[in-house]
Amino acid sequence: MAEASASGSTAGRKSFFQTLEFDTRLLGMIGAFIMVCVVFNVLTEGRFLTPRNIFNLTIQTVSVAIMATGMVFVIVTRHIDLSVGSLLATCSAMMAITQTQLLPNLGIDYGSPAMAPLAIIVGLATGALIGAFHGWLVGYLAIPAFIVTLGGLLVWRNVAWYLTSGQTIGPLDDTFQMLGGIGGTLGAGLSWVFALIAVAAAWLAINNARRARIRHEFPVKPVWAEAVLMGLSAALILGFVATLNAYQIPVRVLRRAFEARGEVMPDGYTQAYGLPFSVLLLIAVAVIMTLLARRTRLGRYIFATGGNPDAAELSGINTRLLTVKVFAIMGGLCGLAAVVASARLSFHSNDIGTLDELRVIAAAVIGGTALAGGLGTIYGAILGALIMQSLQSGMAMVGVDAPFQNIVVGAVLVLAVLIDILYRKRTGDA
Repeated sequence: MAEASASGSTAGRKSFFQTLEFDTRLLGMIGAFIMVCVVFNVLTEGRFLTPRNIFNLTIQTVSVAIMATGMVFVIVTRHIDLSVGSLLATCSAMMAITQTQLLPNLGIDYGSPAMAPLAIIVGLATGALIGAFHGWLVGYLAIPAFIVTLGGLLVWRNVAWYLTSGQTIGPLDDTFQMLGGIGGTLGAGLSWVFALIAVAAAWLAINNARRARIRHEFPVKPVWAEAVLMGLSAALILGFVATLNAYQIPVRVLRRAFEARGEVMPDGYTQAYGLPFSVLLLIAVAVIMTLLARRTRLGRYIFATGGNPDAAELSGINTRLLTVKVFAIMGGLCGLAAVVASARLSFHSNDIGTLDELRVIAAAVIGGTALAGGLGTIYGAILGALIMQSLQSGMAMVGVDAPFQNIVVGAVLVLAVLIDILYRKRTGDA
């Protein structure tokens, strides 16, 4: 009787998750992330899950997560890009030189409203052009992407060094620095406004998806399942914003800000940081890349080519040009990540982006992107980047030295690939 009850309970749980149409791989990653957070929170005596550390963890994840979304497209098309960290350094160097040398020589001085936008355009253009060049070498000259980007790893790291003569360049423009994280945030009030808009957008997306299924006469989830999904999305968004709003600006920083304006800070005055601009940038990238993957012809071509390159070419897809486009997107995202990384540091340094290529590839693979091509998700790559950063941040807080941190990261990457192989064999996707 007990056995029958247990089997019935298990069947109920399965039907519940199947009804909600949850991705089992996503559930596994979320479970792993929760486990990492709980373990490190215990080891750090509650310091890991404080609003301050979550805020810092979030802004530290952004640059790698942005590049990981592009790496999904690269790996899906059965290529690899080992040059992203070095390309980030070159884009950062170009933007730093633009702000400190090129624009001042043109009469656009430090603090000018045009300085930050022009520098960002230079960085994005640099990344996209170099990425397109890599794609041309791979697509039209048939040089393996591994070799092209391995060469790029060496070339662009040292090009960045020569551009700056090996010097640290800074400080960067104040407006530019606002995209780095703690220097530019929405504040508590606007963060709550953004949260409500995000909740409404999530609910609208769920409702539109249901209507589309009905319109095309596809099976739909029960109303209660849709309500559960809406409730979960609202809880995640509002909980995340509430956590960031709980991180208060230090009193000494507020006092200096009031003194700079010639005012006296009222007794008991507090102010929260709220959502960083860099996180908003990551959210925008995630939405755009997801729409690109799911709703555009380019996205369909990318996944079709990754699934079967020969069949894709025979069906009329220009796989050579597609390769150029994919690597150009990757390069542009490296430029965007360079904006966030250099703005967070407030200067360009020679070691910026070091080992980021490994972190980005690991984030995409841990997030479920198949090295064999054809499968991958944007949200999975971002979650993979968050898991990687959580591991490194947690180990640093515990006091683990850097060499052992890299050992753990390497072991986790190999384990993630093994789990991916076993999962695909079990589900028949291999």
